[in-house]
Amino acid sequence: MFKFAIPAVAALGLIVVAAQSQATHADADAEAGMAVPMGWHLTHEGPMAKLAYGVANSDQLALMMTCEPGQAQAIVYGDVQPASPRLHKASMTSAVIDPLSGGLADETRISLRDPALLELARLGAMEVESDAGHFELTVDHDERRLVSEFFAYCGTEAV
Repeated sequence: MFKFAIPAVAALGLIVVAAQSQATHADADAEAGMAVPMGWHLTHEGPMAKLAYGVANSDQLALMMTCEPGQAQAIVYGDVQPASPRLHKASMTSAVIDPLSGGLADETRISLRDPALLELARLGAMEVESDAGHFELTVDHDERRLVSEFFAYCGTEAV
């Protein structure tokens, strides 16, 4: 009887240790997923270019700017907006569907030659504001290429 009991208890012990180990790794992966860094991302949807600051491949975006070739302005969405006195609402009512939330949104527009956007392209930083206050969004070396591609696609030669 002991011939079968000892190996069975040992096997059961190994299964318990393996299960606890997998749970620990799953918890670590979940915690790592929560700390995913935000950054700049460029996508294209039809003729529209979208430059967004947020978590890659997710709906967690703080700021998104869209444009089409030859336009002089970008449409800005999100809780964070460029800190510019030239940023203006496109309409007096919330009639546009917000691509970030799917709900109604206030659409704002900004000139692609606005100093806040030129600073983003040239210096790799942009002053922004939100309900939480003023702060700066920066661009790393790899993201500078994405920002340059966005402005080139939109037809802004000043950057």
